Amino acid sequence: MTESAEVKQEEPSEQINGLKRDHESATLNDGTGNQASVAKRPTIVPACRPKLHYTPLKTGLCYDVRMRYHAKIFTSYFEYIDPHPEDPRRIYRIYKILAENGLIDDPTLSGVDSIGDLMLKIPVREATDEEILQVHTKEHLEFISKTTSMTRDQLLKETEKGDSVYFNNDSYLSAKLSCGGAIEACKAVVEGRVKNALAVVRPPGHHAEPEVAGGFCLFSNVAVAAQNILKNYPESVRKIMVLDWDVHHGNGTQKAFYDDDRVLYISLHRHELGKYYPGTIHGNSDRVGEGKGEGFNCNIPWPWKGVGDSEYLWAFEQVIMPMGREFRPDLVIISSGFDAADGDTVGQCHVTPSCYGHMTHMLKSLARGNLCAVLEGGYSLDSIAKSALAVAKVLIGEPPDELPVVKQPKLEAVEVIDSVIKTQSKYWKCFKSTHGNDGCSFKEQATDTAINKNFPLQNAIRQQQMRLLANEFRFVTLPLFKKELPDDTAICSPNIYDASAIIVCVHDTPSIWAQRSRATGTIDPSTSIIVDTTLDVIKWASSRNYGVIDINIPQSLHEQDNYSAVITAQEVLVHIWDNYLKYFPSLNRVAFVAIGDAHSGVVHLLGHRDTRSVVKSAVSFVDQRPLRPLIPLVDETLADWYFKNSLVFASAEHTCWGNDGNENKKPRKKFGRVLKCDSDGINNILEERFEEATDFILDTFEEWSDSE
Repeated sequence: MTESAEVKQEEPSEQINGLKRDHESATLNDGTGNQASVAKRPTIVPACRPKLHYTPLKTGLCYDVRMRYHAKIFTSYFEYIDPHPEDPRRIYRIYKILAENGLIDDPTLSGVDSIGDLMLKIPVREATDEEILQVHTKEHLEFISKTTSMTRDQLLKETEKGDSVYFNNDSYLSAKLSCGGAIEACKAVVEGRVKNALAVVRPPGHHAEPEVAGGFCLFSNVAVAAQNILKNYPESVRKIMVLDWDVHHGNGTQKAFYDDDRVLYISLHRHELGKYYPGTIHGNSDRVGEGKGEGFNCNIPWPWKGVGDSEYLWAFEQVIMPMGREFRPDLVIISSGFDAADGDTVGQCHVTPSCYGHMTHMLKSLARGNLCAVLEGGYSLDSIAKSALAVAKVLIGEPPDELPVVKQPKLEAVEVIDSVIKTQSKYWKCFKSTHGNDGCSFKEQATDTAINKNFPLQNAIRQQQMRLLANEFRFVTLPLFKKELPDDTAICSPNIYDASAIIVCVHDTPSIWAQRSRATGTIDPSTSIIVDTTLDVIKWASSRNYGVIDINIPQSLHEQDNYSAVITAQEVLVHIWDNYLKYFPSLNRVAFVAIGDAHSGVVHLLGHRDTRSVVKSAVSFVDQRPLRPLIPLVDETLADWYFKNSLVFASAEHTCWGNDGNENKKPRKKFGRVLKCDSDGINNILEERFEEATDFILDTFEEWSDSE
């Protein structure tokens, strides 16, 4: 090769304070001939020159106006002025607020100069039959496809027959676009074209089961997307975590992966013992999956409406994030319904936009940031827009907004989370230290040659109570003749048969204050104490020569479900009334003192038996546990009688006082005469109001004596 044919490699240049460095002459040249001398340095040309600029990936956005074509056929003027909750404007309002805040470049909506696209629009396509059939049956797909050619009357008929769904001739197209949009959003994240994505799609999907539509959902968008990602990217995506924070349980998504260990499905939802939509038991915390999928399904069922930031963040910190970190997913998909948002009249909960931002921020720490949020429910147009904006801002890289003042989570929420952890501790190492008794069986029976080494602590507590009361007050066991109840459920004073006045004290197992090892879950017996405030009631009654029946509701019958205590207390109280109190010859005055959840049994008895001839008062201490309404089965006038003859002491933090935002709220009369207590916790409330409670009993007893 000749010298003239050689190619001389270009020297690199640098910019220093606006001047160009010339490495040959060791001068700085501003392009006008002005030069400044600098120290010459050797020229080093790397074999592979690194890139000097890094272009960060954007957040993907899926949106298509054709998804608004799916709409309910109006049959009345009322439907026109009060449209269906699953309103086509839902996705438009989200798109509009993103444009108004400069996240996407759409001058027709923003009204301001654009600051440039912060989100990359991902083209939306229709999902193919093959993709949909990864989750749904052929019969279901064929049925939805036939809606394109149905007459108006046929569409209305299918709408009436369906489970909270509606159809028009464009429903099939919109549903395929919604499903395809979820797939494309996930694909863009997995392929590295975007850092994360937001799919603003409708109709929603998580209620659509493999063989049937339901709950405004036609195809299960998230399930179809997850199934197809697992199929088409087997090397890069082996595990997917689906977090469903829609206020309703995602029965369709759960069913699609119930036996699949590749997908961890976690759902936070209103459940209310299966009464809230979709109204099945499949949203219970004990539904953990089956087969290979056992342990990879986690339900966090809220037992009531009105949950907010503190409850959702508690669930994230205690359950969701520990499970996510241990699962180590390759992709996280959020079934992002916003019907738990503050202001949504369907969900009636109070999750703020900033809380949605914080939850998104936490989930971004999983799967190396591979995150896709897919819209589900959300029926307040203002709430859904603000909440989606908060999520989108975190996705593009902004920090979440500061949270409002977050209170301690409600007692019921803490108990739900504890129950979920106890259930899931069988499968997840992150929960092992929380429940040190995991795996212990208390149902083993002792044999002639062996003694059962495992027994509940509450049995020992009850045995100690019996010894104390027997030694000091000569209490004896009251036979209940029910084999499913322990023999020590009810004990009584020796004068019970001849007493004219009886105090019936019904309570849960006393509180235990213990120091627990976080490493093993065990408690230290030397620093643990039992606080038994029921002894104060028994001593007071015995000092006045009243007969006393002490009833301990056995927690072992609760079967990990706090609300099973209602049934147990009801059975015991009704059994004692029907077999004992009703037949005592001298009895003319009875007062019930209920402590904890056991008070539900008293309310049930008073509503289902006419006890007014001898029952003069009912006093309950319930801290933050749910109040139980009196439902008169015998006589409607019982409600007025119960209000007059009852005192229910509830903590100032109880939801009956308006913790859901209504500060002027008062409990309804069906709950009895409810009084607010400054103290919190059963023991503190009883100590604070003990004198008031006993004075009330004495007044009702004396009132009876005067009337006689």
